[in-house]
Amino acid sequence: MHVKFCGFTQLADIQDAVRLGADAVGLVFYPPSPRAVTPGEAQVLVAAVPAFVSVVALVVNMTADELIQLANDVSFDIIQFHGDESADECQELANKVNKRWIKALRINSETNTLQSVKAQIEQFAQAGASSILLDAYHQHKYGGTGASFDWDLIPYDSALPIILAGGLTADNIAETLDLPIYGVDVSGGIESTKGVKDAAKMRAFMKAVKRDRWQSPALSES
Repeated sequence: MHVKFCGFTQLADIQDAVRLGADAVGLVFYPPSPRAVTPGEAQVLVAAVPAFVSVVALVVNMTADELIQLANDVSFDIIQFHGDESADECQELANKVNKRWIKALRINSETNTLQSVKAQIEQFAQAGASSILLDAYHQHKYGGTGASFDWDLIPYDSALPIILAGGLTADNIAETLDLPIYGVDVSGGIESTKGVKDAAKMRAFMKAVKRDRWQSPALSES
């Protein structure tokens, strides 16, 4: 199970995440978000991230010029498109800055079906996405709601590796063991307040992921 901690605003929190073994750290470049950082703030945070830990830039409906400027100002590895971007728009924007990318899909448990989710994933796979992130739908927010969706809508035969987000904590991570996912993405579940991480919650989350991963029956039998 790969782990991304997202929504950092504090240098000490980044340092804690790295020490605890997070595979990726996410920075939010969407001003309406309480977890948003400026390029200048991001430069300080990125400087604390060592090799082999990925820096993910979360953007929402960013223009090409804005993304190019961001890439010039901040060293990041992967773009996470979290807005209304189409598959072709994601690929076109990513090509502008020569970055790999993932797309966040907001899953509505009432209107989405397993087939519709699979179809959406296929579109982004064909466009060139590296992975897909599944998060809970909210009418007025693009993410970071702390809510979950119906996990029965996660396809087992996805065209892309799936990253699960939405309402994850150390207390419920064990429930994801049997899901067909590549990784998890958590923000609110490891915070004391929005944008400020809780070292104890991050530690508990990583401990739960590692413990549950190695206690998985599938792994025990292999």
